[in-house]
Amino acid sequence: MIVSCVYIHVKPDAVDRFIEVTTENHRGSVKEAGNLRFDIIQQVDDPCRFMLYEAYESEADAADHKTTSHYLNWRNQVNDLMAEPRYGVKYNIIEPNDRSEW
Repeated sequence: MIVSCVYIHVKPDAVDRFIEVTTENHRGSVKEAGNLRFDIIQQVDDPCRFMLYEAYESEADAADHKTTSHYLNWRNQVNDLMAEPRYGVKYNIIEPNDRSEW
């Protein structure tokens, strides 16, 4: 199982649109066969900063996510909404290590 935390800094006037477009991506992502979680998190002290917590059963499932129409639509729409390029950090899941616990 693999997690990616994607850090995103959004332009102040684009926060509402970013949330709207990212929520659409979330709705499609959680329906993917290998998806365990897809959370959208907004920073409390800076509402222009977000993190996407994406957990997949495998690297292949995470790679497949980036070929879906909902992801490609999201990627194309958010580029102009960001104050700086987004970046992701990958993590291995230690616990829970049992798929039934997700």
